[in-house]
Amino acid sequence: MDQKPTEVPAGISASAARAARDLRVVFSRLRRRIREVAQDEDLTPSQVSALTLVGKHGAATASALASAEGVRPQSMAATLAALEQHGLIRRSPDPDDGRRQLVTLTEGGRERIEGNRQVREEWLTRALEDRYTEDERHTLIEALALLERLSQA
Repeated sequence: MDQKPTEVPAGISASAARAARDLRVVFSRLRRRIREVAQDEDLTPSQVSALTLVGKHGAATASALASAEGVRPQSMAATLAALEQHGLIRRSPDPDDGRRQLVTLTEGGRERIEGNRQVREEWLTRALEDRYTEDERHTLIEALALLERLSQA
């Protein structure tokens, strides 16, 4: 990951700046590669993200999903309409407020999420098995503990 050095802000070590830059680059590449492995050619990245979000949160309103994704409600409405056309989500009246609709996964949506999760995990497991030694895998596990601590900061 050798790149030309960039100016480091005052009070920041060069190693912290390099680690931050390299980590961002590696995570972006790995995320892109993992997405390529999934069987989502017919969905846009925002549709995949929204589908995953519905799977994680269960029944939710479109506005709650938009807020969680950090997008405008109109954008989420268009995304949800496409997912509904694919038969991956359904909308039903909110039992607590009939003016609102709750979005949930259909059986097809659940199968899609689970299938993609399984394909990604199998690819990653196989790649770790084939490309790294046992010692290297242990090093990765130790590094992941450090990254987990970073994610809690």
